Amino acid sequence: MDNVLVVNYTYIADPDAIAEHRPAHRDFLRGLADEGLLVLSGPLAPGVGQPDAGLLVFRSDSPEAVLAKLADDPFQREGIVAHVEVRGWTPVLGAWLDKVSD
Repeated sequence: MDNVLVVNYTYIADPDAIAEHRPAHRDFLRGLADEGLLVLSGPLAPGVGQPDAGLLVFRSDSPEAVLAKLADDPFQREGIVAHVEVRGWTPVLGAWLDKVSD
């Protein structure tokens, strides 16, 4: 089984820019899903005093390979992403487990 990597995107505080580039961002992510690399993605609900953010779940043996792919994300190219965090994750239980460990 490939490693499961979780990517946390923290966005800049510019809702108009986020909305403007969201369609291209989602098209880009759809391509990664079609490749079988991206398993799940979506925005995180706003936290108290926290910036907008997104969570991406990948199947990959290499955090560097995921970061290299994400460098072409329109959100990154347009400066929407303020911070990227990549962490390994070991899913143990849950209905989505088959999706991330196929």
